Amino acid sequence: MRTPVSTYRLQIRRSFTLQDAAELTGYLHNLGVDWVYVSPILTAEEGSDHGYDVTDPSSVDPARGGTEGLAALSKAARSKGLGILADIVPNHMGVASPGQNAWWWQLLKEGRSSKYAEAFDVDWDFGGGKIRIPVLGSDDDLEQLTVVDGELHYDHRFPLAEGSFSAGDSPQDVHARQNYELVGWRRADAELNYRRFFAVNTLAGVRVEVPWVFDEAHEEIVRWFREELVDGLRIDHPDGLADPEGYLARLRKETGGAYLLVEKILEPGEKLPETFDCEGTTGYDALADVDRLFVDPAAEEYLDSLDARLRDAAQPADYEDMIHGTKRRIADGILRSEILRLSRLVPESPELPRAEVADALAEIICWFPIYRTYLPHGQEILEEAIERAGQHRPGLLSVLNGLRPLLVDPTGELARRFQQTSGMVMAKGVEDTAFFRYTRLGTLTEVGADPTEFALSPDGFHERMARRQAEIPLSMTTLSTHDTKRSEDARARISVISESVPEWELFLGTVQELAPIPDGPLAALVWQSIAGAWPADRGRLQSYALKAAREAGNSTNWTDPNLDFERHLAAAVDAVFDVPEVAAALENFVEELEPFGTSNSLSAKLIQLTMPGVPDVYQGTEFRDGSLTDPDNRRPVDFQARIAALAELDTGARPAFTEEAAKLLVVSRALRLRRDRPELFAGYQPVHASGAAADHVVAFNRGADAPGVVTVGTRLPKRLAREGGWRDTVIDLPVNCHDELTGTIYDAGSVSVATLLEHYPVALLVPTD
Repeated sequence: MRTPVSTYRLQIRRSFTLQDAAELTGYLHNLGVDWVYVSPILTAEEGSDHGYDVTDPSSVDPARGGTEGLAALSKAARSKGLGILADIVPNHMGVASPGQNAWWWQLLKEGRSSKYAEAFDVDWDFGGGKIRIPVLGSDDDLEQLTVVDGELHYDHRFPLAEGSFSAGDSPQDVHARQNYELVGWRRADAELNYRRFFAVNTLAGVRVEVPWVFDEAHEEIVRWFREELVDGLRIDHPDGLADPEGYLARLRKETGGAYLLVEKILEPGEKLPETFDCEGTTGYDALADVDRLFVDPAAEEYLDSLDARLRDAAQPADYEDMIHGTKRRIADGILRSEILRLSRLVPESPELPRAEVADALAEIICWFPIYRTYLPHGQEILEEAIERAGQHRPGLLSVLNGLRPLLVDPTGELARRFQQTSGMVMAKGVEDTAFFRYTRLGTLTEVGADPTEFALSPDGFHERMARRQAEIPLSMTTLSTHDTKRSEDARARISVISESVPEWELFLGTVQELAPIPDGPLAALVWQSIAGAWPADRGRLQSYALKAAREAGNSTNWTDPNLDFERHLAAAVDAVFDVPEVAAALENFVEELEPFGTSNSLSAKLIQLTMPGVPDVYQGTEFRDGSLTDPDNRRPVDFQARIAALAELDTGARPAFTEEAAKLLVVSRALRLRRDRPELFAGYQPVHASGAAADHVVAFNRGADAPGVVTVGTRLPKRLAREGGWRDTVIDLPVNCHDELTGTIYDAGSVSVATLLEHYPVALLVPTD
């Protein structure tokens, strides 16, 4: 099996095709990248910018470059010695435009008798033999249906069953004879009868556990490996699958034993099942570990106190109570259909009445500390969630006890579907709601993180990295993705707030007085994010603030927006550009956080690129990138600027210290070293500093039997400056080294950290012996 040393993620779309990626392979090779990592490239909904709404799994999307584009990228990559990692989406398909998806079109046309009735996950009985499509503004909009060229039209085209239309029939009569029912969009919450991706009605779940469905959905993907076009796969959302373990085993076989990663969020202490035939995850767990190195633990009490005041409460937000509430909101709201489908699998009886069964199932899911189990793996977690549900809701004890044997039976349909559902509620209730409500420090509420873990000591970090080296050395590491709420550099600057609590309180108080956001916790999130992203244009910040407010759901939401609140929110963001006092306050606060944010950024990046695992660089982040949540993090990248800057760096002169040049230097030198000198990254050993500022050093040696690369980074740089700098702090080098960033040579033995980090807050030390 070929495995990557590092990857570089590219977002493939109409404006940046596979052919464009092929043209970039020379730059990526020069940067030091080992594999190109592409977003989904199968044919997707027309105009899709992300590609996760695949409509035709049998072809590479012509809008993304088509078959010719993939061949061009593969040829160019091979010529530069690069591998290719491709993102695939087995859990669902895009069905927004039925005419674009042949599988869905045939299902709607033929109903239960369709071949594709087995491919999609439909509860036909609940729909009275029809599949419900929630596309109408309201059920009254049935009057707007028309029949055009033998098709039913309402915004989109829908097929007509054979023999279901005669001259003179009204569109409403025709609609009544179809294998589908168009219904008001609000009915999706509780009356939908097909599995979907989270609460996205236009992404319908696919049953890849059925052998022929797997075959048809993966025929094109398997061709990539047969023709040696692609080397590995990233599997999107395996938690939605009925049998992730079986899927991975089949995929490994069909791809000839290729490198596989799963997009899986692991909660603290959680591990992938040993039966999963893959190399690891896409790295959110690593991101959380790196981020917390740069958060000052001393700030927790003060930020908690501020959080309580922003909530006008005696105590700060209780996270466990919050996520129980947000998950329950989701289970009783936009994912009520999924809970009710589970309840219909339990035979109704006096002991197990349908309404109480649904209530109990939702309550169990809301006490789940992880996304899902993979029975029998994780059964103890399920049992604990049932126990906690009973403690919280003693009135449901008898129902919970009746459900227990059904939920722990891995062969039963209830247990299988329950496992597919729990992760949906977790994702929507935690990532997409609570992470916008729990706002004491934005660094902590990132995808894959537990925000109650406030900070991580160097010793704690070293323990986790030693475990990563021993157990999952080929798992990906990352700091930014298309899913992160804030980019690595935005978070690096926000982390400095933990060292600047008085300044943060002063700034927040000033802007809240000048441009108030009438929701204290949201105001904290929005202003932290603006400071982290700055400089940014008005449109980006307005879009972010509105999305954050609606996701939080406290003062406004997506389905019933509070327009008055949203006007106040927009006015606050506008004030950054229109009110000189607000602009000055922001500029002053950002200056307070810099250059310490840059120090965090460079240290976090070097640590991520050199720690155990396969480091990924998200497109464009070899420069500073202040992106916020999607779609902001999928903006076009100016690659020409990066190509020119790298060429200038490679002239040999030490660059002037600008954030862009310094980060590009760190990224390029670390990636090249990992690719060209893999023997220097064979192990993991902590390197401890001594002296007055030893706690501000994060250092490790990647050698095993022989000396390896030594990485040195700076943590809590603002506090370091307040305390008087490095002073007598030293680290011991095992052998003579040179710094890959500056060219400086150091003899083995005790080295002053002040000397070592004179030019940059990081050092990348390579043995010269």
